[in-house]
Amino acid sequence: MAWNTNLRWRLPITCLILQVIMVVLFGVFVRYDIQADAHWRLEKKRKNISSDVENEFYYRYPSFQDVHAMVFVGFGFLMTFLQRYGFSAVGFNFLLAAFGIQWALLMQGWFHFFEEGHIVLSVENIIQADFCVASSCVAFGAVLGKVSPIQLLIMTFFQVTLFAVNEFILLNLIEAKDAGGSMTIHTFGAYFGLTVTWILYRKNLEQSKQRQSSVYHSDLFAMIGTLFLWIYWPSFNSASSSHGDAQHRAALNTYLSLAASVLTTVTVSSVIHKKGKLDMVHIQNATLAGGVGVGTAAEMMLTPYGALIVGFFCGIFSTLGFAYLSPFLESRLRIQDTCGIHNLHGIPGIIGGIVGAVTAAFSSPDVYGEPGITHSFGFGGYKANWTKRLQGKSQIFGLLLSLAMALVGGIIMGFILKLPFWGQAADENCFEDSIYWEVHEEVNTVYIPEDLAHKHSTSLVPALPLVASASMVPPVPPTPPASLVTPVPSASLAPQIVQALERAGTDIAGNSGTPRAVERPTGLTPAPPTPSSSQRACLRMEEIPT
Repeated sequence: MAWNTNLRWRLPITCLILQVIMVVLFGVFVRYDIQADAHWRLEKKRKNISSDVENEFYYRYPSFQDVHAMVFVGFGFLMTFLQRYGFSAVGFNFLLAAFGIQWALLMQGWFHFFEEGHIVLSVENIIQADFCVASSCVAFGAVLGKVSPIQLLIMTFFQVTLFAVNEFILLNLIEAKDAGGSMTIHTFGAYFGLTVTWILYRKNLEQSKQRQSSVYHSDLFAMIGTLFLWIYWPSFNSASSSHGDAQHRAALNTYLSLAASVLTTVTVSSVIHKKGKLDMVHIQNATLAGGVGVGTAAEMMLTPYGALIVGFFCGIFSTLGFAYLSPFLESRLRIQDTCGIHNLHGIPGIIGGIVGAVTAAFSSPDVYGEPGITHSFGFGGYKANWTKRLQGKSQIFGLLLSLAMALVGGIIMGFILKLPFWGQAADENCFEDSIYWEVHEEVNTVYIPEDLAHKHSTSLVPALPLVASASMVPPVPPTPPASLVTPVPSASLAPQIVQALERAGTDIAGNSGTPRAVERPTGLTPAPPTPSSSQRACLRMEEIPT
């Protein structure tokens, strides 16, 4: 089916309407938190705070910077592996994230930061908004190259809404723990995106199969995204944890799990190849699986070796998923997962949810201490009778809830995006930047001068090449004795020779006329001198007979 991909009015109007709505809602509902307000100095006096350094900004903002870089640079460049879809990978990721954080601040604000009729905005809000948008970036990977920017904006609007509802139920009602978002971010985002792409199945996608592959430089750009994500993932998993030991522990556990996943990814990637070579797809993605798998249990007493074990298995399962499971899903279940998010976020996310449940179920005061276990899981107060077994069950319920919300929401969203007026490309035009971007093709700017030799097809003497390589220069014969050498005109005599030949009727400047052969005198004739680089660059001359 040939759809109209001209977005001249549809995309600007959509963006304008959404931004105007954001401005109005922010004007009505959003206000600064007291720590970001000019009344902070009065608050300092009231609470006897001695220094501005105790402002929450100085604790949270470094983590926010890392998470922000992951969302816009890490996820954006990770998806540039397609050879002709780099503009869209980075640009559309930029677009959906910029819109998504505004809508997430409102949705999460109404659920978590609503006080006296207003949403109070602080650095903690923008960290949570980035978490929400990260889930949208994960889902984007499943439909990469097959949807229009309008479809992405609609998908982001719906997913952010559903994410906020799922997060509120999981964290506030079920009271599961999910510091690094293995369930709320990765599992939910992955299976939401997979369900959408399942509904949007394109039976003729083989027509653009060639553009689904990568080239050398596109894989190199994708590795930039991988390295950004890998380096900053400890901040991602610890950004929302409580200050002190919980945040410290979350960063350490993530760090160790990521390191372990790299080695197992390299191991499996080399083993499954017949000649032991590495696959760049595995290195770009499966090396990050350890950060996803340790997310839920990041701030728990997982122990250092436990974190290594999690990364060990996540690397193995993720790599095997790319090698064997992705082809199966596409051929048998019609799930066209462009970026393989099922292997990087889906499977490790489920592993992370299970690890969190097991770790919580086996927690004890001997490991945490009485104050530690109360602080980590909130035992006490109305949860006085809350046991570690109940906490383990709540973790499993949270995982199942995320899966259910993702699958149901993805089906609904898929049927909405299946409508033919969103400006999506036809099957044969997928994975192509030029559908939605002004792409300037590369032009060869090397000047090739006119070859005068072609104008003298009847010439008896071939022309010297403009640029002579070593293979083009004939070998120089031995130099005869000086008494036998016939003098050869030097380059300085060239003008006089030209004038003499012109008087003789030979046209060497390319004018019409047939050059006359000059009788060659008998005797020994040495090899013509090799022209210098300056002579070759400035003038193309025919060989002058002696």
